[in-house]
Amino acid sequence: MKATRCCSGTLLIVLAASVLPFTGSKAWAATEYFPIPTASTTKNDGNDAGLIVPFLITSPEGELRYIVTPMMINNSIVGARGTINVFRYDTGGREMRFLASISEKIERKVVFSYIDPALVNGRYAFSVGASFFKNATSRFFGIGPDTVEDDQTNYTAREGRAYWKFGVYLNEVTQIAIGQRYREVEIQRGATDLPFTAQVFPTVDGIQGATILGHRATFHYDTRDNLVTPTDGSEITAYAELNQNFQNGDHPVFYRYAVDLKKLFPSDSKRMILVVRGNMQLTFGQQVPFYERSSLGGQNNLRGYGVDRFIDDHLVVLNIEQRIHVLRARIYNVRADFEVAPFVDMGKVFSSFNAFELNDLKITPGIGFRGIIRPNVVGRVDYGYSNEGGAVFAGLDFPF
Repeated sequence: MKATRCCSGTLLIVLAASVLPFTGSKAWAATEYFPIPTASTTKNDGNDAGLIVPFLITSPEGELRYIVTPMMINNSIVGARGTINVFRYDTGGREMRFLASISEKIERKVVFSYIDPALVNGRYAFSVGASFFKNATSRFFGIGPDTVEDDQTNYTAREGRAYWKFGVYLNEVTQIAIGQRYREVEIQRGATDLPFTAQVFPTVDGIQGATILGHRATFHYDTRDNLVTPTDGSEITAYAELNQNFQNGDHPVFYRYAVDLKKLFPSDSKRMILVVRGNMQLTFGQQVPFYERSSLGGQNNLRGYGVDRFIDDHLVVLNIEQRIHVLRARIYNVRADFEVAPFVDMGKVFSSFNAFELNDLKITPGIGFRGIIRPNVVGRVDYGYSNEGGAVFAGLDFPF
């Protein structure tokens, strides 16, 4: 989904959800809320206007324990939307997230996740999650690296997902994990005036929906000094996945392999951190649904394009980002760091290695703005530019 935004309120919202504290009873260091008006305009998602009321709850020792963020937004495409976000942070890196959202037209969302990276005194890691949502502004342009913007179509992705993952630490920095995922997809008519994807691309695999059961084995190597707000170290993640589509009468099997490499290069003071990330994904098999193939575009790989702008069997991505510390402030009981982060993303999707050429990579420069409460909260807004214009993404995490 391409997203071109003018977001005067978005950065304020994200950073407020990250850094604004509260005052209250002695059980917590603070209990205070801050109503913040918000407005944004998005080429694909329409115009937003509304109110967000972030709550930040800290322990008496000043450690962040909860972020609770109710929102009421009116969107020009899907109408009024109410949302509640709850984040819980515990010692040892344990984290729980819950999100619920309902819109006047089509869109629904419920998301839950829990992660414990140091189960049984750090011997194991465990995570589990589930979600149901209807995204009424999903986009599809066709398959391949050279699809054109004029072929843009819209659909509603009605999806249910669930997953679990269990890991065993071989040593302090190396983990082997196994897990499964379930994904059920139904393609429905979208909320925009764009052509309906199922009518324009009726023969593309996945238009008829899918019921996917996946089995994954993962290798992790991680020397970073923090899982959420790292300043130094390296991370290597590689996995192999076997998937089967039970909705298709042939029950086709397909395979996915991926490797993701990250390296942080801090200055002596850590006021500047160069981050380099490389990612490769390979998908093999027959009748693979288009939303199960490798996807380029969005907030985590090619930030000058919208989510799922380019889709094919395989992809390669290189991201280079310079995180520059510009300010540290203590607001009541919370210390916040602020960064700017110029970046360049480059990558492409392709169907075979015979067709792969480095000279036609998609390249998107941009800049990010971040508010950080260490060790476990990041609020960000990233703007990336491409030959199709610009895209803005906001969230509560680093892109990689």
